[in-house]
Amino acid sequence: MKAPIRFALAAGTALAWIAPALAQEAGDAGSGDIVVTARRVEERLQDVPISITVYNQEQVAARNIVSGNDLATYTPSLSANARFGAETAAFAIRGFTQENFTSPSVGTYFADVIGPRANGGTAAGNGAGVGQFFDLQNVQVLKGPQGTLFGRNTTGGAVLIVPQKPTDELGGYIEGSIGNYNMYRIQGVLNVPLADTFKVRLGFERQKRDGYIHNKSGIGPDDYDNVNYWAVRAAVVADLTPDLENYLIARYSESETNGTWNKIVAVNATGCDAGVDRSRYPLPASSQVNIPNPDGSIRLANTASFLAPLACSGFIARQKERRDGFWDVDAGNPHPFLRIKQWGITNTTTWRMSDNVTLKNIASYQQFRQSQSLYIGNDSFVFPNSPNPAWNGLPFTWVGIYPAEGLANAEQETITEELQIQGRSSDGRLDYVLGGYYEQANPLSPFQGTYSQISYVNFAPAPASLNLPAGSLLPFMATLSCSDLGKLQCTPINTFGSSAIPSLLQNSLTRYWYENIGFFAQATYKLTDRFSVTGGIRYTIDKTRAEGGTRQLFFYAPNLYNVVCASGAQPDGTCLTRDSQTTRKPTWLINVDYKPNDDILLYAKYARGYRQGNINASNTIPQGWGPEKVDSYEIGAKLAFRGTLSGYFNIAGFYNDFSDQQLAASLIPEPGSTASPAQAIVNAGKSRIQGVEVDTLVNYSLFSLAVGYTYLDTKMKSFTPVNFPGYLPATPNADVGGPLPLSPKHKITITPSVRLPVDDSLGQIRVSATYVHTSSQVTSAQALTPFGTVPAFDLLNLNLTWNAVGGLPVDLSAFVTNLTNKEYYTFVGGGWQSTGIEYGAIGMPRMYGMRLKFRFGAMAN
Repeated sequence: MKAPIRFALAAGTALAWIAPALAQEAGDAGSGDIVVTARRVEERLQDVPISITVYNQEQVAARNIVSGNDLATYTPSLSANARFGAETAAFAIRGFTQENFTSPSVGTYFADVIGPRANGGTAAGNGAGVGQFFDLQNVQVLKGPQGTLFGRNTTGGAVLIVPQKPTDELGGYIEGSIGNYNMYRIQGVLNVPLADTFKVRLGFERQKRDGYIHNKSGIGPDDYDNVNYWAVRAAVVADLTPDLENYLIARYSESETNGTWNKIVAVNATGCDAGVDRSRYPLPASSQVNIPNPDGSIRLANTASFLAPLACSGFIARQKERRDGFWDVDAGNPHPFLRIKQWGITNTTTWRMSDNVTLKNIASYQQFRQSQSLYIGNDSFVFPNSPNPAWNGLPFTWVGIYPAEGLANAEQETITEELQIQGRSSDGRLDYVLGGYYEQANPLSPFQGTYSQISYVNFAPAPASLNLPAGSLLPFMATLSCSDLGKLQCTPINTFGSSAIPSLLQNSLTRYWYENIGFFAQATYKLTDRFSVTGGIRYTIDKTRAEGGTRQLFFYAPNLYNVVCASGAQPDGTCLTRDSQTTRKPTWLINVDYKPNDDILLYAKYARGYRQGNINASNTIPQGWGPEKVDSYEIGAKLAFRGTLSGYFNIAGFYNDFSDQQLAASLIPEPGSTASPAQAIVNAGKSRIQGVEVDTLVNYSLFSLAVGYTYLDTKMKSFTPVNFPGYLPATPNADVGGPLPLSPKHKITITPSVRLPVDDSLGQIRVSATYVHTSSQVTSAQALTPFGTVPAFDLLNLNLTWNAVGGLPVDLSAFVTNLTNKEYYTFVGGGWQSTGIEYGAIGMPRMYGMRLKFRFGAMAN
């Protein structure tokens, strides 16, 4: 009788990373290898011709990784944009970024299933979600275009989060952590083999921590960037026959926090330098008070003319008076929140049809909901002296975002179906995979909706009290002071003190439908025992359909408004506009690899990558953009060494020729336009990405040293200007001739670890440290802000682990992250042109704590 089927399929090197992989730290395993399991045999990671970083569960815990943002901190070539919060961070690999409203350039997979789609008014979805970094086999970061083997097409790479499968042994663990900022974290796992052919694994995690951004304004919560989530997971493996396995995973997670608040770094107003070097950045004309010229003309006015001076005399002055520290802010949002709910079911059926052919089917259903209240400008304005004294001192914001009443900012269901046929020829020389992929994403509600509170500038006849020539025009600013934005409890205010001037609130209602179809094939043929050739091809059909309408609510009196369609009423009498997009593209892969011996792998690869276009239906004018493509070239070498000194040394060099890259561009309303400030996605012409990656591990006796390094050289070579009605020319988030966003030139991680020479009866004690250097990186173009470059920073973490304390099934750990309490930014830029105020996302301060883990049953050994 055949043995029950195991996890994976063919053992070809090109296919090894398809299956869930089990990575082992060389220092723990006692060999120079990191081992991956794939179809009945163990393969070394060193045999896989792809640049990849792998963390097992112990490494994830030692680095205190609980979110995608944490993962990016420790992984060379991987960056994260967390300007709207760690829970909504978007990955970038090798300069391939994801902007709001674009499909991910880096696919995030949990148990071989892509993260759920979400395309709303705020950054959301498309990732693994909170509470997923516990009870894992490993986390794999794959670099370079993906798509010829499985899942959705991506240009940058993929992050694979592989959970532990149920086993045939009874056991489990319970773990608790405590730390500063009132942090506590509890997780537990129970594995139960109900029968030889039916195994269940249950897990949960709960974490709560106060925020490290301290709010000193007295408005809203006391802190931001807090943590508050819980997650549960259940997995069942049923061996239906010796050759047929069914693997079911159900998971749910929920997070509710205050969101994030960025720190003001500069204000462009006279007498309020706030870090501005006036010799380099003189005040632009648009920041001065606007007075009519003698010929009746007027100079350009914008919101910066009004808001920057208010910021200087308002919350900036308050911060200086209080002598606020680096992690202190003056927040103005009375009701901030970030709520995320996500759940999904994944079913994987594996049928070993013969010794050489296996059929695998992966089906999933997921739901994602996000609601968020935030102030885009991170401001805390108070209305200045006005001809209408009733308005003096009323609070307002530049742009405030809030979910429309009864709706979420983003909500979507995602259904995927993937079929693979994997096999090997009878002589063992050919490994192959054939498959098809289908994905469908639909709205969960009739609409997802967002309220946007807007401050705008226009011109009106000068008040008679100023005694200006008849017909003179002066700029004014109109805005809203809202006691409850979600229920539209708002008072219109303006600098003229006139009840005839309306204030503006925009209501965006959108819904999206996605359909993605892919057919793929990839095969590896061994020309000799040492030389192999791999070829892969995929044909993708991507369809997007969107409906959206932006209603402009003009307030003339408190809580009273008139509704106008921003793009004009449509023939059906609604504000809804409709758009659709279909693209069809082939992608491919050619790889050759040569193994002079069992411990050396040399490879060269060429791949064509593709990422679908999309539609943003929430802008005042709906906007779409086309797909991007990349030609990727990579050469690499992997060397394993054994003996007293063991480990590995991996190096890869890459060059990417990027066309029609999808980049964010800022849209600033023209003077006199009631359009709201917006972000558009544009196809940015051509870019070049090149670099080198090194990954090495050395073990000697009780000591180990892991080093990862990336050199990244990016350049936007050309940009095709794009114009939008009602806005100044769109400005991309990168400068022609300059680097791409989130692309630090140097990033290095160094992790030394030593096991203390104590008797095994006392347990195993290991001390480790992780040093991370990230060089300066552009997050916003110089054309948008003089402060768009994040300075370089260095982080140092320490970790002490004592496993099997005194021979008991108890593990004790102590950890410190950012030991030196380094003050650093992770993202800067976004408001300079619109408000004359610049702000940055602040990195985490020193965090420390302890973990205690109790293992029972089979896990006690």
